[in-house]
Amino acid sequence: MAPPRTNARTYDPGQPGTTRRSLLAGVAAFGALGAAGCSRVAAASSTPGGDLLSRLRAQGVVRLGIAGEIPFGYIDKNGRLTGEAPELARVVFKRLGIDRVQPVPTEFGSLIPGLNSQQFDVVSAGMYITPERCQQVIFADPDYQMLDAFIVRKGNPMGLHDYKDVVAKKAKLATGTGYAEIQYAVEAGYKQSDMLIVTDQVAGLNAVEAGRVDVFAGTALTVREVVKKSGKAEATKPFAPLVKGKPHVDGGGFAFRPTETRLRDAFNAELRKMKASGELFRILRPFGFTKAEMTDMTAKELCRG
Repeated sequence: MAPPRTNARTYDPGQPGTTRRSLLAGVAAFGALGAAGCSRVAAASSTPGGDLLSRLRAQGVVRLGIAGEIPFGYIDKNGRLTGEAPELARVVFKRLGIDRVQPVPTEFGSLIPGLNSQQFDVVSAGMYITPERCQQVIFADPDYQMLDAFIVRKGNPMGLHDYKDVVAKKAKLATGTGYAEIQYAVEAGYKQSDMLIVTDQVAGLNAVEAGRVDVFAGTALTVREVVKKSGKAEATKPFAPLVKGKPHVDGGGFAFRPTETRLRDAFNAELRKMKASGELFRILRPFGFTKAEMTDMTAKELCRG
């Protein structure tokens, strides 16, 4: 999801981290489910490691915080919860003895506050794992990793392959609201005030096709998906942006309240089995993920930055 990153998409170090805003699918169904899921979950326990896992087993349902972002977690046009994170959640939580998942839609920037204020049990939105976010929640190990890519005009006439190219060739750059790509471009020397900030990758594609910008920066997954039907634009090869002079790879995963280490650890144990068997990739592949986006990184690594 998006931003991953501070992926909300205007970069703001004070925000809870990376967002990746995308399309909202099934808006009417999304709103109805949001209304149905607005009551709070039970108060957090003081039990060492937390007792949420036991309570969820007794209830038979886990509430998932989602942000309506394709392909990470959203309500489809038929009113069904789907996306890489909810589909993974269905499998893992069933194996933990919890038969049902219930979506609680919210804005991406409200996911961590909503989790910590008991609005839902788990963040299931493909959230990037960043040091800033790790100070507020605990993460399962990432279920995917992600590089950046550009949308450019067919043939890539300016030869733009990374942020240094954008700066050197004085290309007009667009990216999304709250995207981590904002900061990656700034680190390469691009002035934030010169960027065009748009709502999502669809608006970015439109800006490139219309000639309002030379390049749109986003995640490799969202970029390659959005250009599939374009006759005027294409995606560049994925690349790792530089952070403090070193190539950086983002990873996204599930977030839990800091007290609920027992639930997080049980989730991680199932996730590790699914990675080893290849089942995780089979679940994520329908949403555009490739084997290159499978990862053995840990949350601990990503929390260190």
